[in-house]
Amino acid sequence: MEYTREAVIDRLLRSYSSCYNIHLIEDDQVPITARCDFFEHSGKYVISKKAELWSADNEEFLYLVNIPHLTMELYQKWRDYIHEDGMNRIHVGPGHMASYITPVFICDTCEEEARKALKKCRIYKSFHFSLHGWADHHTALIELSTGQIDANAGGRQTAKILKKVLYSKKSKGDR
Repeated sequence: MEYTREAVIDRLLRSYSSCYNIHLIEDDQVPITARCDFFEHSGKYVISKKAELWSADNEEFLYLVNIPHLTMELYQKWRDYIHEDGMNRIHVGPGHMASYITPVFICDTCEEEARKALKKCRIYKSFHFSLHGWADHHTALIELSTGQIDANAGGRQTAKILKKVLYSKKSKGDR
């Protein structure tokens, strides 16, 4: 199925809306069309919630980036911008376990140099020797001219989800 960038973004937003808090970005100066925030709190307690044995907070900040032709310069610029914005949103503390910053670049075409840099991207940060958790940078690319979806090592699961949402035979609601 042929998609436009806008159709892909619309389909992803519909898919992510069940689990993520969606923030549409209306700024014409940035190609980021939406930020999707996910927060999860897990914990175990005995008898009362005040007697907590353990707790863990996970969060993900997923950015949908709409760029017609992805070049190396554009990739580096928006990767760094998104990483800085995501790091400012992380809530680090004793209960924090993991945070994921995930830009999804949606483009018609992509330079091979930018694709290679995206696949090799490894950004990781631990907080207080991992006692207060860590942050990992997952990156994915959807190239519409070829239908190819690529990701870095951390974003492999994101790429699988994108393939399922965009290229599965049956979409949710179809029978």
